[in-house]
Amino acid sequence: MSSYIAGRLLSAIPFLLFVLVLAFVLIRATPGDPVSAYMARLGGESAVSEEFIQNLRAELGLDQPGIVQFFRYAQRVLQGDLGVSFSKNRPALTIVRQQLPFTVHLALASITVAVLIGIPVGIMAARRRGKPVDYISSSVAVFAYSMPNFWFGLILISIFSVQLGWFPVLGVGQPTLGSRLEHLVLPAITLGLSQAAYIVRMTRSAMVDVLSEDYIRTARSKGVAELRVAYKHAIRNALIPVVTVIGLTLGRALGGSAVVEILFGRIGMGSLLVESITQRDYVMTQAGVLVFAAGVFVVNLLVDITYGLLNPRIRYS
Repeated sequence: MSSYIAGRLLSAIPFLLFVLVLAFVLIRATPGDPVSAYMARLGGESAVSEEFIQNLRAELGLDQPGIVQFFRYAQRVLQGDLGVSFSKNRPALTIVRQQLPFTVHLALASITVAVLIGIPVGIMAARRRGKPVDYISSSVAVFAYSMPNFWFGLILISIFSVQLGWFPVLGVGQPTLGSRLEHLVLPAITLGLSQAAYIVRMTRSAMVDVLSEDYIRTARSKGVAELRVAYKHAIRNALIPVVTVIGLTLGRALGGSAVVEILFGRIGMGSLLVESITQRDYVMTQAGVLVFAAGVFVVNLLVDITYGLLNPRIRYS
Protein backbone atom coordinates (compact mmCIF):
# COMPACT_ATOMS: atom_id res chain seq x y z
CA MET A 1 0.00 0.00 0.00
CA SER A 2 2.73 2.48 0.97
CA SER A 3 4.65 1.88 -2.27
CA TYR A 4 1.45 2.37 -4.26
CA ILE A 5 0.70 5.67 -2.52
CA ALA A 6 4.30 6.83 -3.06
CA GLY A 7 4.01 5.99 -6.75
CA ARG A 8 0.76 7.89 -7.05
CA LEU A 9 2.25 10.92 -5.32
CA LEU A 10 5.16 10.88 -7.75
CA SER A 11 2.69 10.72 -10.65
CA ALA A 12 1.19 13.95 -9.36
CA ILE A 13 4.30 15.87 -10.46
CA PRO A 14 3.77 15.61 -14.27
CA PHE A 15 0.01 15.97 -13.76
CA LEU A 16 0.32 19.25 -11.83
CA LEU A 17 3.00 20.47 -14.25
CA PHE A 18 0.59 19.90 -17.14
CA VAL A 19 -2.14 21.79 -15.27
CA LEU A 20 0.30 24.60 -14.57
CA VAL A 21 1.20 24.92 -18.26
CA LEU A 22 -2.44 24.70 -19.35
CA ALA A 23 -3.61 27.35 -16.89
CA PHE A 24 -0.70 29.64 -17.83
CA VAL A 25 -1.46 29.39 -21.55
CA LEU A 26 -5.25 29.58 -21.43
CA ILE A 27 -5.51 32.62 -19.16
CA ARG A 28 -3.14 34.51 -21.47
CA ALA A 29 -5.08 33.39 -24.53
CA THR A 30 -8.11 35.38 -23.34
CA PRO A 31 -8.38 39.04 -24.40
CA GLY A 32 -6.89 41.60 -22.03
CA ASP A 33 -4.35 41.39 -19.22
CA PRO A 34 -4.07 42.64 -15.62
CA VAL A 35 -2.88 46.07 -16.71
CA SER A 36 -5.76 46.65 -19.15
CA ALA A 37 -8.23 45.46 -16.49
CA TYR A 38 -6.65 47.88 -14.01
CA MET A 39 -6.81 50.71 -16.52
CA ALA A 40 -10.49 49.98 -17.16
CA ARG A 41 -11.21 50.42 -13.46
CA LEU A 42 -9.40 53.77 -13.57
CA GLY A 43 -11.46 54.94 -16.52
CA GLY A 44 -9.37 53.80 -19.47
CA GLU A 45 -5.78 54.16 -20.63
CA SER A 46 -6.36 57.84 -21.40
CA ALA A 47 -6.55 58.47 -17.64
CA VAL A 48 -2.82 57.80 -17.20
CA SER A 49 0.32 58.27 -19.21
CA GLU A 50 1.83 55.67 -21.51
CA GLU A 51 4.97 55.71 -19.40
CA PHE A 52 2.96 54.70 -16.33
CA ILE A 53 1.42 51.79 -18.24
CA GLN A 54 4.80 50.56 -19.47
CA ASN A 55 6.31 50.84 -15.99
CA LEU A 56 3.39 48.88 -14.56
CA ARG A 57 3.82 46.12 -17.14
CA ALA A 58 7.52 45.95 -16.33
CA GLU A 59 6.81 45.82 -12.60
CA LEU A 60 4.44 42.89 -13.10
CA GLY A 61 6.86 41.12 -15.45
CA LEU A 62 4.42 41.31 -18.38
CA ASP A 63 7.00 42.94 -20.64
CA GLN A 64 8.95 39.68 -20.81
CA PRO A 65 8.35 36.91 -23.40
CA GLY A 66 5.78 34.32 -22.39
CA ILE A 67 8.32 31.52 -22.00
CA VAL A 68 10.37 33.65 -19.61
CA GLN A 69 7.26 34.49 -17.59
CA PHE A 70 6.36 30.82 -17.34
CA PHE A 71 9.76 29.62 -16.13
CA ARG A 72 9.93 32.38 -13.56
CA TYR A 73 6.47 31.46 -12.33
CA ALA A 74 7.25 27.73 -12.28
CA GLN A 75 10.41 28.43 -10.30
CA ARG A 76 8.41 30.33 -7.67
CA VAL A 77 5.81 27.55 -7.46
CA LEU A 78 8.53 24.95 -6.82
CA GLN A 79 9.67 27.14 -3.93
CA GLY A 80 6.14 27.23 -2.50
CA ASP A 81 5.43 30.76 -3.72
CA LEU A 82 2.26 31.14 -5.80
CA GLY A 83 2.97 34.81 -6.45
CA VAL A 84 1.22 38.03 -5.48
CA SER A 85 -2.32 38.71 -6.64
CA PHE A 86 -2.48 41.64 -9.06
CA SER A 87 -5.99 42.69 -8.05
CA LYS A 88 -5.69 42.17 -4.28
CA ASN A 89 -2.00 43.01 -3.84
CA ARG A 90 -1.61 40.11 -1.41
CA PRO A 91 0.21 36.77 -1.63
CA ALA A 92 -1.93 34.27 -3.52
CA LEU A 93 -1.06 31.51 -1.05
CA THR A 94 -2.42 33.59 1.83
CA ILE A 95 -5.69 34.19 -0.02
CA VAL A 96 -5.98 30.48 -0.84
CA ARG A 97 -5.45 29.54 2.81
CA GLN A 98 -8.20 31.93 3.84
CA GLN A 99 -10.81 30.92 1.29
CA LEU A 100 -10.12 27.24 0.54
CA PRO A 101 -11.63 25.98 3.84
CA PHE A 102 -15.03 27.44 2.95
CA THR A 103 -15.07 25.62 -0.39
CA VAL A 104 -13.97 22.38 1.30
CA HIS A 105 -16.75 22.79 3.89
CA LEU A 106 -19.31 23.29 1.13
CA ALA A 107 -18.05 20.32 -0.91
CA LEU A 108 -18.01 17.97 2.10
CA ALA A 109 -21.44 19.12 3.25
CA SER A 110 -22.92 18.68 -0.22
CA ILE A 111 -21.44 15.19 -0.65
CA THR A 112 -22.80 14.28 2.81
CA VAL A 113 -26.27 15.35 1.69
CA ALA A 114 -25.83 13.42 -1.56
CA VAL A 115 -24.71 10.21 0.15
CA LEU A 116 -27.39 10.32 2.86
CA ILE A 117 -30.05 10.66 0.16
CA GLY A 118 -28.54 8.78 -2.76
CA ILE A 119 -27.43 5.47 -1.26
CA PRO A 120 -30.60 4.64 0.76
CA VAL A 121 -32.89 5.66 -2.10
CA GLY A 122 -30.81 3.69 -4.60
CA ILE A 123 -30.92 0.58 -2.41
CA MET A 124 -34.66 0.95 -1.95
CA ALA A 125 -35.20 1.29 -5.70
CA ALA A 126 -33.06 -1.81 -6.40
CA ARG A 127 -34.89 -3.91 -3.81
CA ARG A 128 -38.23 -2.90 -5.38
CA ARG A 129 -37.11 -3.14 -8.98
CA GLY A 130 -39.96 -2.73 -11.47
CA LYS A 131 -42.37 -1.44 -8.81
CA PRO A 132 -43.83 2.08 -8.48
CA VAL A 133 -41.18 3.08 -5.92
CA ASP A 134 -38.47 2.23 -8.45
CA TYR A 135 -40.07 4.23 -11.25
CA ILE A 136 -40.79 7.23 -9.02
CA SER A 137 -37.30 7.39 -7.54
CA SER A 138 -35.67 6.99 -10.96
CA SER A 139 -37.86 9.72 -12.47
CA VAL A 140 -37.18 12.12 -9.60
CA ALA A 141 -33.45 11.38 -9.89
CA VAL A 142 -33.44 12.23 -13.61
CA PHE A 143 -35.35 15.46 -12.91
CA ALA A 144 -33.04 16.46 -10.06
CA TYR A 145 -29.92 15.73 -12.08
CA SER A 146 -31.23 17.85 -14.97
CA MET A 147 -32.17 20.78 -12.73
CA PRO A 148 -29.71 23.73 -12.82
CA ASN A 149 -28.16 24.39 -9.42
CA PHE A 150 -28.87 28.11 -9.51
CA TRP A 151 -32.58 27.53 -10.22
CA PHE A 152 -32.99 25.10 -7.34
CA GLY A 153 -30.99 27.44 -5.11
CA LEU A 154 -33.33 30.33 -5.91
CA ILE A 155 -36.31 28.13 -5.00
CA LEU A 156 -34.73 27.24 -1.66
CA ILE A 157 -33.95 30.90 -0.96
CA SER A 158 -37.50 31.95 -1.83
CA ILE A 159 -39.12 29.31 0.40
CA PHE A 160 -36.79 28.83 3.38
CA SER A 161 -35.18 32.27 3.59
CA VAL A 162 -37.65 34.82 2.23
CA GLN A 163 -41.00 33.23 3.14
CA LEU A 164 -40.20 31.10 6.21
CA GLY A 165 -37.10 32.93 7.43
CA TRP A 166 -35.48 29.70 8.64
CA PHE A 167 -32.06 30.18 7.09
CA PRO A 168 -29.91 33.20 6.12
CA VAL A 169 -29.36 33.96 2.45
CA LEU A 170 -25.87 35.43 2.11
CA GLY A 171 -22.43 34.92 3.55
CA VAL A 172 -20.72 32.23 5.59
CA GLY A 173 -21.80 33.47 9.00
CA GLN A 174 -19.89 34.30 12.16
CA PRO A 175 -16.88 32.19 13.22
CA THR A 176 -19.00 29.90 15.41
CA LEU A 177 -20.12 26.35 14.65
CA GLY A 178 -23.85 27.16 14.82
CA SER A 179 -23.60 30.18 12.54
CA ARG A 180 -21.39 28.35 10.03
CA LEU A 181 -23.78 25.39 9.85
CA GLU A 182 -26.81 27.67 9.55
CA HIS A 183 -25.30 29.42 6.54
CA LEU A 184 -24.18 26.09 5.05
CA VAL A 185 -27.53 24.25 4.95
CA LEU A 186 -29.10 25.77 1.82
CA PRO A 187 -25.88 25.89 -0.28
CA ALA A 188 -25.12 22.26 0.64
CA ILE A 189 -28.60 21.09 -0.34
CA THR A 190 -28.43 23.12 -3.56
CA LEU A 191 -25.12 21.58 -4.60
CA GLY A 192 -25.89 18.14 -3.21
CA LEU A 193 -29.22 17.52 -4.94
CA SER A 194 -27.89 16.79 -8.42
CA GLN A 195 -25.06 14.77 -6.88
CA ALA A 196 -27.61 12.70 -4.93
CA ALA A 197 -29.51 12.00 -8.14
CA TYR A 198 -26.37 10.64 -9.78
CA ILE A 199 -25.58 8.46 -6.75
CA VAL A 200 -29.16 7.12 -6.73
CA ARG A 201 -28.84 5.89 -10.31
CA MET A 202 -25.42 4.34 -9.76
CA THR A 203 -26.38 2.69 -6.45
CA ARG A 204 -29.52 1.22 -7.96
CA SER A 205 -27.62 -0.17 -10.95
CA ALA A 206 -24.86 -1.65 -8.77
CA MET A 207 -27.33 -3.19 -6.30
CA VAL A 208 -29.42 -4.75 -9.09
CA ASP A 209 -26.29 -6.47 -10.42
CA VAL A 210 -25.16 -7.70 -7.00
CA LEU A 211 -28.62 -8.90 -5.94
CA SER A 212 -28.63 -11.28 -8.91
CA GLU A 213 -25.37 -13.00 -7.83
CA ASP A 214 -25.33 -16.65 -6.71
CA TYR A 215 -24.22 -15.94 -3.15
CA ILE A 216 -27.22 -13.61 -2.69
CA ARG A 217 -29.59 -16.34 -3.87
CA THR A 218 -27.87 -18.75 -1.49
CA ALA A 219 -28.37 -16.37 1.43
CA ARG A 220 -32.04 -15.99 0.56
CA SER A 221 -32.50 -19.76 0.28
CA LYS A 222 -31.14 -20.11 3.82
CA GLY A 223 -33.91 -17.85 5.07
CA VAL A 224 -31.82 -14.74 5.69
CA ALA A 225 -34.07 -11.67 6.07
CA GLU A 226 -34.24 -9.45 2.98
CA LEU A 227 -32.96 -6.37 4.79
CA ARG A 228 -29.99 -8.35 6.09
CA VAL A 229 -29.29 -9.64 2.58
CA ALA A 230 -29.29 -6.11 1.20
CA TYR A 231 -27.40 -4.27 3.92
CA LYS A 232 -24.91 -6.94 5.01
CA HIS A 233 -24.25 -9.21 2.04
CA ALA A 234 -24.92 -7.01 -1.01
CA ILE A 235 -24.08 -3.43 -0.08
CA ARG A 236 -20.34 -3.98 0.46
CA ASN A 237 -19.71 -5.19 -3.09
CA ALA A 238 -22.21 -2.77 -4.58
CA LEU A 239 -20.42 0.19 -2.99
CA ILE A 240 -17.23 -0.24 -5.02
CA PRO A 241 -18.56 1.48 -8.17
CA VAL A 242 -20.57 3.86 -5.99
CA VAL A 243 -17.38 4.99 -4.22
CA THR A 244 -15.94 5.86 -7.63
CA VAL A 245 -18.98 8.01 -8.35
CA ILE A 246 -18.75 9.65 -4.93
CA GLY A 247 -15.11 10.50 -5.56
CA LEU A 248 -15.88 11.99 -8.96
CA THR A 249 -18.80 13.86 -7.45
CA LEU A 250 -16.64 15.30 -4.68
CA GLY A 251 -14.09 16.44 -7.23
CA ARG A 252 -16.85 18.03 -9.28
CA ALA A 253 -18.22 19.71 -6.14
CA LEU A 254 -14.83 21.27 -5.45
CA GLY A 255 -14.56 22.62 -8.97
CA GLY A 256 -18.24 23.39 -9.52
CA SER A 257 -18.85 25.39 -6.37
CA ALA A 258 -18.57 28.77 -8.10
CA VAL A 259 -22.25 29.08 -9.07
CA VAL A 260 -23.47 28.19 -5.58
CA GLU A 261 -20.91 30.42 -3.86
CA ILE A 262 -21.88 33.38 -6.01
CA LEU A 263 -25.61 32.69 -5.59
CA PHE A 264 -25.37 32.59 -1.80
CA GLY A 265 -22.71 35.30 -1.51
CA ARG A 266 -20.17 32.89 0.00
CA ILE A 267 -16.44 33.40 -0.10
CA GLY A 268 -14.49 30.46 -1.44
CA MET A 269 -12.23 29.25 -4.21
CA GLY A 270 -15.02 29.05 -6.79
CA SER A 271 -16.15 32.66 -6.48
CA LEU A 272 -12.51 33.74 -6.11
CA LEU A 273 -11.58 32.03 -9.38
CA VAL A 274 -14.45 33.67 -11.26
CA GLU A 275 -13.47 37.07 -9.87
CA SER A 276 -9.82 36.51 -10.78
CA ILE A 277 -10.68 35.55 -14.36
CA THR A 278 -12.92 38.61 -14.70
CA GLN A 279 -10.14 40.88 -13.49
CA ARG A 280 -7.50 39.06 -15.57
CA ASP A 281 -5.56 38.33 -12.40
CA TYR A 282 -3.11 35.84 -13.87
CA VAL A 283 -1.46 34.88 -10.60
CA MET A 284 -4.67 34.27 -8.67
CA THR A 285 -6.28 32.37 -11.55
CA GLN A 286 -3.28 30.07 -11.92
CA ALA A 287 -3.19 29.49 -8.16
CA GLY A 288 -6.90 28.63 -8.09
CA VAL A 289 -6.67 26.16 -10.97
CA LEU A 290 -3.62 24.52 -9.41
CA VAL A 291 -5.37 24.13 -6.05
CA PHE A 292 -8.47 22.60 -7.66
CA ALA A 293 -6.32 20.17 -9.67
CA ALA A 294 -4.44 19.13 -6.53
CA GLY A 295 -7.75 18.65 -4.73
CA VAL A 296 -9.12 16.38 -7.45
CA PHE A 297 -5.91 14.34 -7.41
CA VAL A 298 -6.12 13.84 -3.63
CA VAL A 299 -9.79 12.80 -3.89
CA ASN A 300 -8.96 10.20 -6.56
CA LEU A 301 -6.13 8.84 -4.41
CA LEU A 302 -8.47 8.49 -1.42
CA VAL A 303 -11.01 6.68 -3.63
CA ASP A 304 -8.36 4.16 -4.73
CA ILE A 305 -7.39 3.53 -1.10
CA THR A 306 -11.04 3.05 -0.15
CA TYR A 307 -11.34 0.24 -2.72
CA GLY A 308 -8.97 -1.87 -0.65
CA LEU A 309 -10.94 -1.20 2.53
CA LEU A 310 -14.19 -2.31 0.88
CA ASN A 311 -12.71 -5.33 -0.87
CA PRO A 312 -9.57 -6.87 0.74
CA ARG A 313 -9.04 -8.98 -2.40
CA ILE A 314 -7.93 -5.86 -4.29
CA ARG A 315 -4.16 -5.68 -4.54
CA TYR A 316 -2.24 -2.52 -5.30
CA SER A 317 0.72 -2.57 -7.65
